[in-house]
Amino acid sequence: MRRKTTTPTAATTIEELWTIEDVAAFLRVPVATLYRWRTMHTGPAAYRVGRHLRYDPATVRAWLTETAAA
Repeated sequence: MRRKTTTPTAATTIEELWTIEDVAAFLRVPVATLYRWRTMHTGPAAYRVGRHLRYDPATVRAWLTETAAA
């Protein structure tokens, strides 16, 4: 029996999560700054995946917009 495969559409495509290095490059800040913001609860929200931090790009962009507007 053959399995039916489908290709993802734009509506179902999920954007890849960013590493802390990706966020640091996007914001042009040192990785240490992101760690400090995380301990102070002031930076963009991150998810802990095992022992790694991962960021949702949409959340990082929303945080940046919110921070810039303040």
